[in-house]
Amino acid sequence: MLRVSRHGLAAVLSLTLATGSTAASQPAQADRTIGAIRGSAGFKAAMAALDRDHDRIVEDTVTLTEIPAPPFKEQKRAEAYMAMLKAHGLTDVEMDAEGNVMGLRRGTGPAGAPLVVIAAHLDTVFPEGTAVKVRREGTKLHAPGVGDDTHSLAVLLGYIRALDAGKVKTKKDILFVGNVGEEGPGDLRGVRYIFTKGKYKDRVAAFFSMDGTSAERVTFGAVGSKRYRVTFKGPGGHSYGAYGLVNPMAAMGTTVVEMNKIVTPSQPKTTYATSVVGGGTSVNSIPDAIWLEVDMRSESKEELAKVDAKFLQIVDNAVKAENSVRSTHAGQISAEVKQIGERPTGATKEDAEIVQITAAAVRAAGYPNAVLGASSTDSNIPISLGIPAVTIGSGGTGGRAHAVDEWIDVAKPESVKGMGVGLSALLAMAGHD
Repeated sequence: MLRVSRHGLAAVLSLTLATGSTAASQPAQADRTIGAIRGSAGFKAAMAALDRDHDRIVEDTVTLTEIPAPPFKEQKRAEAYMAMLKAHGLTDVEMDAEGNVMGLRRGTGPAGAPLVVIAAHLDTVFPEGTAVKVRREGTKLHAPGVGDDTHSLAVLLGYIRALDAGKVKTKKDILFVGNVGEEGPGDLRGVRYIFTKGKYKDRVAAFFSMDGTSAERVTFGAVGSKRYRVTFKGPGGHSYGAYGLVNPMAAMGTTVVEMNKIVTPSQPKTTYATSVVGGGTSVNSIPDAIWLEVDMRSESKEELAKVDAKFLQIVDNAVKAENSVRSTHAGQISAEVKQIGERPTGATKEDAEIVQITAAAVRAAGYPNAVLGASSTDSNIPISLGIPAVTIGSGGTGGRAHAVDEWIDVAKPESVKGMGVGLSALLAMAGHD
């Protein structure tokens, strides 16, 4: 799920108002590259195809949205999307061992050469059993997961058809991917697999993640995270008969209170949340086990490490405190700390070609400026490995992501305009032939 930090104002200014000759030449060169692409007959034909094809993109969005894809249970949607990729004439269409589906659009370069990846995630945050029927109100579509990230999957299919309709060739191969495991507990497992074990892991020259709708944003920074489940254990007992024994809930409560006293910097933005709890036996029992889940995030590896260390010390102190103030004759409080997620930090350099090109594509589409920022997306993985990567939007507008009343507006003019951003940036990085 994309959450953009708009610390990027200075970055926008550095791209658009830079006065140094080198800095000024970078956006100027990117503008020329994108201008040449947008002026080509092939791109114009591809955009015309997207315009004609808009209703089909909307229908694909509805079809895919109504196939549930809870975390770790994306297979039905993956199978449907793989069938769609096959129907679009891509080569080497497959599902890998992690559940990602993908297909290759061959370029004019030699087989096995560096390629460009564009991916959208198959999973949603919503648990199994969530109603995913799409409700239409004019140009708005309402359903859980419709914008995060199902519309992007449909737009990628639209890109394939548009490139074919425009007879557009690229020097590099383009790998179209529907990946699993972007949301929450998925911990970027799909893209992590692609870059560490997948067959294309050593061939990726550039990576685009399409996530959310806004075509103006260019996410080049990777917000890292660490997530824990801490299980506090104790002897338990009757709430009256065993009164006075150590209580794991007390240790957990102390942990929550003390963690929420931590002060973090606003720049680099660093956050935490004590977010989920569970356990216990009954209202009249001292619990023998209770657990807490915690999320910590930062744009800075160093600041994330500081919060992490403080949290672990708080857990240790909370356990010691509870064991010191109540009876331990039946046993002591302990804490089992299990890491349940970790996303790396990092950033693609602002002067990197993919950032400059994508910002130029935003401007060329008629938006005032690219909104540069950092977030936690599938791009975290390639960024952490030094591979140029950005996250972009699918076009149009939307809101209420991660809520059951999530919506997107697929009004044709704004949607097609937004789709042109990603398509031109993709062609620039793949080498428009």
